[in-house]
Amino acid sequence: MKNLLSHIYSPVDLRKLSKEDLSQVAKELREFIIDIVSVKEGHLGASLGVVDLTIALHYVFNTPNDLLVWDVGHQAYGHKILTERREIFHTNRRKNGISGFPKRDESEYDTFGVGHSSTAISAALGMAIASKLRADFSKQHIAVVGDASIASGMAFEAMNHAGVTDTNILIILNDNAIGIDPSVGALKMYLTNVKKGTQKQDNIFEALNFEYSGPIDGHDILGIVTELERLKTVKGPKFLHVITTKGKGLRKAEEDQVRYHAPGKFDRLTGELAPKNTAHLPPKFQDVFGHTIVELAEKNEQIVGITPAMPTGSSLKFMMEAIPDRAFDVGIAEQHAVTLAAGMATQGLIPFCNVYSTFLQRAYDQVIHDVALQNLPVVFCLDRAGLVGQDGATHHGVFDIAYLRCIPNLIIFAPLHEVSLRNIMYTAQLGLQHPIAIRYPRGRGMLTDWKQPFEEIEIGKGRYIKEGTHIAVLSIGAIGFSAIEATKEFDLSKRIALFDMQFVKPLDETLLHKVFTNFKTIVTLEDGVITGGFGSSITEFAIHHGYTNTIKILGIPDHFIEHGTVEELHETCGISKDAIKELLISLL
Repeated sequence: MKNLLSHIYSPVDLRKLSKEDLSQVAKELREFIIDIVSVKEGHLGASLGVVDLTIALHYVFNTPNDLLVWDVGHQAYGHKILTERREIFHTNRRKNGISGFPKRDESEYDTFGVGHSSTAISAALGMAIASKLRADFSKQHIAVVGDASIASGMAFEAMNHAGVTDTNILIILNDNAIGIDPSVGALKMYLTNVKKGTQKQDNIFEALNFEYSGPIDGHDILGIVTELERLKTVKGPKFLHVITTKGKGLRKAEEDQVRYHAPGKFDRLTGELAPKNTAHLPPKFQDVFGHTIVELAEKNEQIVGITPAMPTGSSLKFMMEAIPDRAFDVGIAEQHAVTLAAGMATQGLIPFCNVYSTFLQRAYDQVIHDVALQNLPVVFCLDRAGLVGQDGATHHGVFDIAYLRCIPNLIIFAPLHEVSLRNIMYTAQLGLQHPIAIRYPRGRGMLTDWKQPFEEIEIGKGRYIKEGTHIAVLSIGAIGFSAIEATKEFDLSKRIALFDMQFVKPLDETLLHKVFTNFKTIVTLEDGVITGGFGSSITEFAIHHGYTNTIKILGIPDHFIEHGTVEELHETCGISKDAIKELLISLL
C-alpha cells in the first residue's frame, strides 16, 4: 500500500482522494506527528485527538477560501502538515522554524493567530459578518473549539452574539473532557450528561439559537465528512458536537492525557517517556511555589489557592491534593479568577491567585478595578514570567512589569532564587496592606538546598550581591544570575558591583541614592520589555532626582520575540551571560 500523506502537499491534493482513502491518511498523519514530536518535542495529545476531524474539514471545505479558525493552536499540528508545511514540520517550535501555533504571516491557511484560548468564535464571527456585508453567502466560517475553551467567558460572549445573527458560521465543539488538565465546571458536567444521554434539560446551544447536531464520533472520519457536507447546506449559525479522545492513536497518550499534552521526548513505538534523572537538579520554580503554598496553608487556614485551568503547570495541584477544599481550578477564566480572589480578600481570606504571566494580560481590568483600586491584598503569583522558549510570542511573559508598574497600590516583586520566592510568599501571608505580584520564570532555579526556614522580607528593600568600584548592575529577578555568572569570568570584575533590587515597586530609593552617588555608570537588567519596564523606573528615578549618570538598560527590545530555546532568545535579546559580559567589558 503506497503512502498517501507523502503525496499531499495541500488540501487540493487531499480532495483528489476518495472518501475511502481518508482513514489511511489519518493513520499516516498520526504516525507522522508521533515520529516528529517524539524527537523534536512539542504538543502531542491535542493534535492526535483531532486528526480525523482535521482531515474531514480540509476535505469538505474549500480552505483557504473557506475560513477555518482553531481555538488554541495546540491542536493544529495536523492542520499545518496538510497545509503546505509537511516538509518543514520538523522545524516546528525551533528558532527560525515554523511556529507551534497557527500564525497569520506563516500561511494563508492560518486565518487567525491562536496561542491563547477562547478567541476562535469571536474571530470567526467577525469574519462571517465581513462576508455578509460583502454579500458573499457562499463562504464558510468554521471555529474548532475545545470543551475547556468553550467554558471561557469570551466564548460565551461570542455565542451570545452569533446566535442572533444570520451569518454563515459553524462552531465545532471538540469534546474530549480535557484541556491541558481535566476540564472543570458545570458546563463540563452538562456535556458529560449529553454524551451519556442523561441530560434532561433543554439543549443549551439550541437555546442560544444554533442549529445543533451531535454528539457524533470524532474518529469516524466518514461520518464526520457526511455531517460536514450536510451542514454546508444549512444557513445561519450552526453547532456540531464532536466526541474525541485526546492522544488518539498512541496508547500511552490516551491513558495519561495530562502528561502527554506536551510530553517531551518519547519512544515513538511504545510511547514511553525518555528517562530523565533530575534528582541532582534544582527544583522548578513552579514546584517551589506548589510545595511552599501547601506548607504555609497547613499552618494558616486563611490561605486559599486559585488557578485558571493550570493546576499541573502551576503546581497548585499539590494543594488541590493536600487541601482540596481551599484550592480552586476555575477553568479558562482569568477574569473570574482575579475577581474571585478579590471577593475572597474582602472576607479576610488570603488568596494566592496563580496565573501565567502571559495569561494575566487577559484579566487586566480586573487587576485594576477589582483588586488594586480597592486595595485588596490579593497575592498574584505570576508563573512563566520572562522569555519562555519554544511556545514563542504568544506565551512569553515579558509585559507584566510594564503593565503592572503603572497601577497604584500594587507591589511588584521578583525573586532572584527559590529561597527568595519562599520568603516573599511567607511574608505575603503574614498580612500586607496592598496587593502584590510575585513574578518568577519558567524552568529550574539555581539552588538545590532551597527549603530553608522562612524569613520575612522587608517590603521595598533591595540588596547587595557583590561590591565593586566603577559600574553598578541593578537586576530584577532570576535573570540576575546571568550577571553574577558574567562577572565571574573576567579580570576586571572587581570593578562591577551587583545589586538584586527585588522590588520593581516600591523601589528602594535609599539604596538607589547610594548607587547614583557612587557610580557614574549604571546598567539595569530585566527579562521583561525595556519600554516601560524596570529600567524605565530607574531612569524615572534619576530624572526626578536630577541625576545625570550614564544608564544602560538591558531587557527585551520593542518587538515581539519569536520562538527558540530560552538560551537562544536571551542571546538574541542581549541578556545572556556572554552578552552581559561583553557589554560590561566594553563599558570598562
